[in-house]
Amino acid sequence: MGTWWLWSGFLVIVLGILWIDLKFVGGGHSHKVSVKEAGIWTLVWISVAMLFNLGVWFYLKQTAGLEVANQQGLEFLTAYLIEKALAVDNVFVWLMLFSYFAIPAELQRRVLLYGVLGAIVMRAAMVFGGTWLINQFHWVLYLFGAFLLFTGAKMLFAKEENETDLSNSKLLDWLRKHLRVVKKLQGEHFVVRRRGMLFATPLLLALILVEISDIIFAVDSIPAIFAVTTDPFIVLTSNIFAIMGLRAMYFLLAGAAERFVLLKYGLALILMFIGTKMLLLDIYHLPIMLALAVIAAILLISVLGSLWLTRDKGKQPQA
Repeated sequence: MGTWWLWSGFLVIVLGILWIDLKFVGGGHSHKVSVKEAGIWTLVWISVAMLFNLGVWFYLKQTAGLEVANQQGLEFLTAYLIEKALAVDNVFVWLMLFSYFAIPAELQRRVLLYGVLGAIVMRAAMVFGGTWLINQFHWVLYLFGAFLLFTGAKMLFAKEENETDLSNSKLLDWLRKHLRVVKKLQGEHFVVRRRGMLFATPLLLALILVEISDIIFAVDSIPAIFAVTTDPFIVLTSNIFAIMGLRAMYFLLAGAAERFVLLKYGLALILMFIGTKMLLLDIYHLPIMLALAVIAAILLISVLGSLWLTRDKGKQPQA
């Protein structure tokens, strides 16, 4: 669907807001993000994504007709919601990483900025690679569907485990073995020079693990979006807009992450629903409006149910 100027417009919008963030908000430097600021930037990114979708809808209405415009608009909205929902898992992983490395709040923004920029590059490669595979081998969609169904079932029935201890992480051991690492943070520096040699800081280790965690989660989310559409323009733009707002959403939800006790089950059901949809794509075409309604309902119920179950915890006074 995307013409060269639609792609260019998308790129200009993303780079423009990133420039504003870096220039006026201090996104690339030490900066403690308040809940108010995180809330404002969360609304900014959601609003930009919806306005972009609206602009594309008007363009398609004029050039391809109302039916095509409505279909593409709903596909973007559904893909955006899927990515936004599944990306919440990143919040819990980032909390774990920052806690383990004792990264102060004012440095977390810097790590996540570069983490998100790296994620954009990797996800673009995965989207175009996945699109090529699907165009060459249609049956890949069935593999994606089976994978999502298995992943969702595994998440749904897996026993609760303590995943906050990275002391036995083989990946972290490998990084420390192959990189010269200083023990303590060195301000906002990812690397420092000592005795004529470069040393990695714990901030760099945290950044590397943030990037790796995003790749792992993208393996779930990108195939899930292919269940909605195989148009690379919609897949990539919805994906990028969702993860660009994830950094702000992290600071908004970080203080209350432990309250979302049912979210894991909601995400598992979403993955299983999408996986089933992909497996049945040649047998039954599920209307995009119905798919959007089901995903939104599962997400809403899991969030509201979590907040209700933990309502007493939410009333406790802050220390």
